[in-house]
Amino acid sequence: MASRLGLNASTSKVPLIQLPASNSAPLTVGEGHRLLDNNGLQRKRQVVVRSSTLGSGLASDLAMDSEPTGFEFNSHNDLKPKPTSRRASFAEGVLNGDSHQNGGAIPMALRRRRSSVVREKWSSKIEFLLAVVGYAVDLGNIWRFPAVCYKHGGGAFLIPYLIMLCVGGLPMFYMELVMGQFHKSGCLSIWKRICPMFKGIGYGICFVCTFIACFYNAIIAHALYFLFHSFAWDVPWRGCGNDWNTPNCREDLKAGTNSSKDVIYTTPSQEYYIRKVLEVHKSQGLDALGGIKWDMAACLFIVFLSVYFALWKGPRSSGKVVWITATAPYVVLTILLIQGLTLPGASKGITYYLTPNFEKLKEPAVWTAAATQIFFSLGPGFGVLLALSSYNEFDNNCYRDAVVTSLINCFTSFFSGFVIFSTLGYMSELTNRPVSEVVGESESSLIFVVYPQAISTMSYSSVWSVIFFLMLITLGIDSTFAGVEALITGLIDEYPRLLGRRRELFVAVVIILYFLGSLPTVTYGGTYVIPFLDTYGVSLSVLFIVMCEMIAVCWFYGIQQFSEDIKHMLGFYPGLYWRVCWTCAPCFIALIFALALYDTSFAPIEIPNYVYPMWSVYVGWLLRLLSVLSVPIFMLYMFCTANGSVLQRLSYMITPQRRAHHGTPATAVVEDKSNNNYMIQDSDVTHL
Repeated sequence: MASRLGLNASTSKVPLIQLPASNSAPLTVGEGHRLLDNNGLQRKRQVVVRSSTLGSGLASDLAMDSEPTGFEFNSHNDLKPKPTSRRASFAEGVLNGDSHQNGGAIPMALRRRRSSVVREKWSSKIEFLLAVVGYAVDLGNIWRFPAVCYKHGGGAFLIPYLIMLCVGGLPMFYMELVMGQFHKSGCLSIWKRICPMFKGIGYGICFVCTFIACFYNAIIAHALYFLFHSFAWDVPWRGCGNDWNTPNCREDLKAGTNSSKDVIYTTPSQEYYIRKVLEVHKSQGLDALGGIKWDMAACLFIVFLSVYFALWKGPRSSGKVVWITATAPYVVLTILLIQGLTLPGASKGITYYLTPNFEKLKEPAVWTAAATQIFFSLGPGFGVLLALSSYNEFDNNCYRDAVVTSLINCFTSFFSGFVIFSTLGYMSELTNRPVSEVVGESESSLIFVVYPQAISTMSYSSVWSVIFFLMLITLGIDSTFAGVEALITGLIDEYPRLLGRRRELFVAVVIILYFLGSLPTVTYGGTYVIPFLDTYGVSLSVLFIVMCEMIAVCWFYGIQQFSEDIKHMLGFYPGLYWRVCWTCAPCFIALIFALALYDTSFAPIEIPNYVYPMWSVYVGWLLRLLSVLSVPIFMLYMFCTANGSVLQRLSYMITPQRRAHHGTPATAVVEDKSNNNYMIQDSDVTHL
């Protein structure tokens, strides 16, 4: 009985209350004693209620608060009803043999809304897959992978890329899906069930999600601005006769006409993006951002408003939105590829993209770039996969999901390279310059300068512009949905009674705070804020977080226990390949982190025509430390607040708390279908 209900070795028999099969049958209280924690100390009690007449769906309507369940033990270890509570009347009635309606079913005094017990679920399997694909496939697949690929050997880069996918990216992706689905918890509360002292990982993830939300949505707002201005007979960046243009603007793109000895000429699309969309000339730099650009702030507000209405109901709302946002980019990419292949010079760009340079494979930097690209593309360590998979059915085949979504992500990256480089080949043909010179100086210039310039030379340019920027928006906003959901799920799971009762209100507060925090990115100097947050708030911090996560799961929780969890969910143990990859995962990530740290410069950031002030380095490292130090600070806090000797404290810090029944909310009436039993467990609440 105990094993079926998930009680560990330190849990003895629990008090049993037998409800009658009929209203007149007597009641009996079974022998039992108290639930002990891992240190042998009295921590919580459980009551198992038996009845052959309880309905099959009753467990989903029952739950108890995290305070005692209406029963208490006296000094003689006898079970007594607690006084002064609505539960007490029921408890006393059960102990005294009072009859209840529905053949002894638990009365309404102990019931709560279904949503207070049963965790939200995806309406269908496809909604989960679309949400994960939408998260993994983002703007980086469009502007980053093609550039990294041609820079590190073209087609030859696919060799280290696929190897890193198999030995690193896919195993970590699979692991996070398993963790979220098995423990049904977000990035904060999950660690007490894996290794409690690593809970600081969750707080670090919350910091990273906040930094990303504060700059990533500004990029989507830029695309939305372009989209709005594409609804015209002609795109506004075609010529140089506009009020935002300078005398240096040149419509003739041929090589040799874009510069002279003393003057550097610019293209219409460059000036439109820099002087119209961003208006950078009104800012002096990071230390003098200037005022808010209100039209861009309005675009940012629309983005966050869309995020709110996608997330306010959890998977019930976001699951419907991803049907559009996750599928539309593939339709658009296909249309753009067909258009690109018909342009003159397209073959030149694709040849440049795919021509292998196998000599590059001898360079360690190529392998590091492949590992970094696959890691940030699949996105473990951001808390998103934990949150999304936690809404799955307990026995969902997340193994198949991991393989399918990883392959889709990699295919999309490779496929988007054809879209981008066919157009770059066209621009190379048009300007009589090599493809390498057509690519912009920054990643953002590829999608906001180079590609729009190519669009302006096509027939029906407004139509192609609408299609292209609509694709960028749907690619970006999917990742925003997932990133914000990771933080919301993590906080609600950690503080369910405070935040879970009014999810809509809590999501609104988060969105408002994120919007206010993002306003510096839509000032006239916002283009200086975005690289700053991207550089210092994300990359190195996420690598450290994932390294700690792999150590906690693979070495403290243990591969054997993790494999048992998979067997419990899916009915089979993971193969040797997966266990070996997981065992080596901490070392794999530690190597990537060490190489990234070695390449990290302590000099100020440099972007075209601007060098950041020295104080930005100190502030930037402070942002990094907010995420990184969350892990050791929480370990120290947990050690100082624990009781007992040093060894007892350490044991407490590394010993996971086991759920009463895996795959169900932590506070619930848990159904044991084999004996028609229901267990009322006092523990933390998953959702209210």
